[in-house]
Amino acid sequence: MISSILLAVAASVPATPTWNPTVGIIISLSSLVVVLLSTKIEKPLVGPKFPILPISIPTFVAAAAFGHIIGVGIVLGLTNIGRL
Repeated sequence: MISSILLAVAASVPATPTWNPTVGIIISLSSLVVVLLSTKIEKPLVGPKFPILPISIPTFVAAAAFGHIIGVGIVLGLTNIGRL
């Protein structure tokens, strides 16, 4: 039963691109933009301070993770419309 469910799901999964430098650049840029925007949050300095940027380490990690999520969405969206 489980294998039939997995086969049904596998048939509905859209094609995803293989990794290439364009995908890496898109995800890196989206992470950078979100990290830079994270300096505008209300309390970016709660927790241990990041030595280079004016944000804390938890803020940096959260912003980088959210940037990766946004970047993956951009890559999948561009792939879906045929631009990547």
